[in-house]
Amino acid sequence: MAIYVTGHSNPDTDSVTAAIAYAELLKAGGEEAIPTMQGEMNPETITVLDRFGFSPLEIMTDATGKTIALVDHSDLNQAPDNLSADSVVAIVDHHKIGDVTTNNPIFCCTKPVGCTGTILKQMYDAQGVAVDPKVAGLMLAAILSDTVNFKSPTCTDEDKKAVAELKEIAGVTDTEELFMDMLKAKSTVEGFSANDLLNRDYKDFDMNGNKVGCGQLELATLDQVADIRDDLYNAMKEQKAAGGHHTILLMLTDVMKEGTQLVVLSDDDSVVEGAFDSKLDGNSMWIPGMMSRKKQTVPNMQKAFGC
Repeated sequence: MAIYVTGHSNPDTDSVTAAIAYAELLKAGGEEAIPTMQGEMNPETITVLDRFGFSPLEIMTDATGKTIALVDHSDLNQAPDNLSADSVVAIVDHHKIGDVTTNNPIFCCTKPVGCTGTILKQMYDAQGVAVDPKVAGLMLAAILSDTVNFKSPTCTDEDKKAVAELKEIAGVTDTEELFMDMLKAKSTVEGFSANDLLNRDYKDFDMNGNKVGCGQLELATLDQVADIRDDLYNAMKEQKAAGGHHTILLMLTDVMKEGTQLVVLSDDDSVVEGAFDSKLDGNSMWIPGMMSRKKQTVPNMQKAFGC
């Protein structure tokens, strides 16, 4: 039976490229594996797949009757619908352990590194499997994206080592040029609705019984969204009302200034202010040095909710 390898909902570059890279590794071990994604690709991921010669993946959002390998997540609310305890046979991830459960022992590899691509490079090495140059390019791009070109606090020496090795395999001489091409695509806002932008890189979390959503837009400059701030806030209001959220956050991350304008919509602003030891100015606060949802935003919110 084929193994469907899939990243999280609202797919990003790491989730899509990790699905491809892990499927190729499974195939090298004699498994039938199909890389999939749970929705349309964002502009950055389109740019990356085009650059290294890959077509868009099959979209798979229903796990009914399928054997599943999860990459870049282990939370049920980010996984395909109807995922059962018998469905999952593997997890490869760099986030906190989620709430996916299984009835049988499975392969599980999680590490505190900046990107799933880094873990997969180590898995290829451990199994003695050569990385195809085109796949190496995907993994390289994912690490640069997830670590924000090594600026994110999630970045480790293991990520830097993987980049150094993958760039040689992929034949990429200038990773700075690659990253800037990706950032240009990632930060594109023209032609997209406010709802599309809110959900471009968005995840929901259960925090002690409270539903908390957090989206992130990585921008070259905050000026890119200056004229649509009200539209983004209205999109947050609509999403909160429809989803029964306690709080929705939108991280407007200025990659060049290395900080985030955190836009807040909450039933209790004081929870968010306490989480970040800062006061709201209107509906937002500037947090210098905030680059990572995984390491800086979500853990602070979980602590504030007593998780």
